[in-house]
Amino acid sequence: MLDFDMESQFSPPPHGPPISPPQAGAGNERPSSGQHLTTFTHEGRFWDVFLEFVDDALRPGSCRGQLCFVPSDRADHEGAVRTTVIIIEPTFEEAMGRAAGFDQHHLAAMLRSVQKLSD
Repeated sequence: MLDFDMESQFSPPPHGPPISPPQAGAGNERPSSGQHLTTFTHEGRFWDVFLEFVDDALRPGSCRGQLCFVPSDRADHEGAVRTTVIIIEPTFEEAMGRAAGFDQHHLAAMLRSVQKLSD
């Protein structure tokens, strides 16, 4: 499990449209406006993992999140890869807790699955 102090590090996401992937040439700009969960290694690279919240007008009382994976050493032509919405919880705190419960093996499996889709 990931170790974090939810109250001091995280604030509820602003409401708005889903987050767009970073543009090529993003350089040192933050690759995601989501909440940073962790950094882990996979196939010789470091990957930053963010939890991005997606609004759903049909379900305004829930927090829906997708994971965004960004290689820490990404080149200008590389962008983020994202899961579909995989976390649906009634509150922001519960969604963050659910995402923090993924270990490195879960994250690596999800990264492999979205990499195959983007190839």
